Amino acid sequence: MDRKAQNMKSMGKDGSPKLHSHHLEAKRNRLTWILGVSGLCILSYIMGAWRNTPSPSNQSELFNRVNCNSGSSLSDTGSSSSTSNNLNFESRHQIEINNPGEVQEFPACEMSFSEYTPCQDQVRGRKYDRNMLKYRERHCPAKEELLYCLIPAPPKYKQPFRWPQSRDFAWYDNIPHKELSIEKVSQNWIQVEGDKFRFPGGGTMFPRGADAYIDDINELIPLTSGNIRTAIDTGCGVASWGAYLLKRDIIAMSFAPRDTHEAQVQFALERGVPAMIGIMASQRIPYPARAFDMAHCSRCLIPWHEYDGMYLMEVDRVLRPGGYWILSGPPIRWKKYWSGWDRTEEDLKQEQDAIEEVARRICWTKVIEKDDLSIWQKPKNHIECVQNRKIFKTPRICQSDNLDMAWYQNMEKCITPLPEVGSSDQVAGGALEKWPKRAFAIPPRISSGSIPSITAEKFQKDNELWRERLSLYKQIIPLAQGRYRNIMDMNAYLGGFAAASMKYPVWVMNVVPPNSDHDTLGVIYERGFIGTYHDWCEAFSTYPRTYDLIHASNIFSIYQDRCNVTLILLEMDRILRPEGTVIFRETVEVLVKIKAITEAMKWKSEIMDHESGPFNPEKILLAEKVYWTGQVKENKN
Repeated sequence: MDRKAQNMKSMGKDGSPKLHSHHLEAKRNRLTWILGVSGLCILSYIMGAWRNTPSPSNQSELFNRVNCNSGSSLSDTGSSSSTSNNLNFESRHQIEINNPGEVQEFPACEMSFSEYTPCQDQVRGRKYDRNMLKYRERHCPAKEELLYCLIPAPPKYKQPFRWPQSRDFAWYDNIPHKELSIEKVSQNWIQVEGDKFRFPGGGTMFPRGADAYIDDINELIPLTSGNIRTAIDTGCGVASWGAYLLKRDIIAMSFAPRDTHEAQVQFALERGVPAMIGIMASQRIPYPARAFDMAHCSRCLIPWHEYDGMYLMEVDRVLRPGGYWILSGPPIRWKKYWSGWDRTEEDLKQEQDAIEEVARRICWTKVIEKDDLSIWQKPKNHIECVQNRKIFKTPRICQSDNLDMAWYQNMEKCITPLPEVGSSDQVAGGALEKWPKRAFAIPPRISSGSIPSITAEKFQKDNELWRERLSLYKQIIPLAQGRYRNIMDMNAYLGGFAAASMKYPVWVMNVVPPNSDHDTLGVIYERGFIGTYHDWCEAFSTYPRTYDLIHASNIFSIYQDRCNVTLILLEMDRILRPEGTVIFRETVEVLVKIKAITEAMKWKSEIMDHESGPFNPEKILLAEKVYWTGQVKENKN
């Protein structure tokens, strides 16, 4: 009974053994095993990262400058963060990005290509229709004409002056063209002073200077209230109007064709002033509807009254509700200037009458005409304009589905409709906050839900994302030190880079690819920034060496199945200044291939972790274009 009784005591009510202590022991063993395996994994990762991380001295060697004469290299930007470690992925990740075969080192192009603009090549342009100046529009090279070489800088090229000094000065050796200083000598566009150019701020219609001219405009419409932030200057010359607007917190998109006024847009960008090569011809200018608060033409030679007023209708398309159009030069004040313009009084009067009539038909109101200036204003909404179609049968209201799209889209002889409103005092599409609040307020295109799947919450998260990115960028590049002025964001999305860098002496060209999932360029303009549509399978509308910093986030993931990525990288090399910087953001597989191509382009680069840490699959490639110049061949004869 003793043994049986003891066995009975060790049994439960259901006759099963009590294994509680055994369960605890098993759990403890499993937990110990899991922790041990996890610790070994972490230790293995750390050891692997340590073995593939070079010493700090090697990192500084990565960005040694070649024949530099000013500024500091990327490696001299202060203390390095843990995310700046050089990560070696080449042996583990290989991918073909539409670029078969090994990457050979790219040769330098001939010096005759030093100012090559592929899609505005003047020789190629002569083959096209001269009607409406179509030959000056974008005409990109055919496949057999594409260049696989590096555009050389002039032999004595040096880093541009830093902003704001660059507004008034540029090195002659960087843009060796004296034509404008001779042709426009009486108008104070540009002067040669020793080894540099000086830009006094003059213009054809403002010989007293752009500053005084803008003051004259400010007496007629309020330029400093914060209501006017974005402007467009058609036929801009050397962009002095846009240059002097900047100190009034107004940013202008200045454009002019590549024509007989040699290098006018190149001069603007060399000075740190936003500009593009462009023309009013047969196609829409590459900006969304309702983009600009103000448009300007100072003797820009655009025939506003011709083609049934189509060019004024295009200005109307890109003007915001309530926006202003400013015109100076022929035919304004023709009674005073007609003889100097070498035109008859009757001809000039007919032109002004025709412009006035087109403005009435597209529902503009003339604000004032005083001295050399005439100013019109677009209505806040189209309630009355729609009613006026009973009086003015032409132009009609456009029926197009996509009023923003402007990439190789023909202009239309019709009025771009504004979003509907509930009352005559409402601003169509929504009112904007005054600058600078406008930069971070929810843009009306987002608050109205007009862009599918982009919400106010996503907008705020994107701003937070860019604050994190800028905190990293400040550690790895001299963003706040004046080293950069002209920045290109190749895939700008909501314009977060431009917003996050407002306090620095930079401006950003925000590019939205026309094949993006969402057309967000209108949002960028509503925030008070500028940008353009562009397909990166083609060359950008700018001169070589016009940008200091290029940001390329997920560009190659977008384009790797559409065009040759090598050509995109060669285009980036064309528009990037010597010693300029590029920040790529892609997966490791894509960055490894990009790195191989950029090394063949004489760039120095390193792959580093995402700002959130090593476990994020997106990595960063930081690259610098080293300094080198072309050489003029000696004439053996």
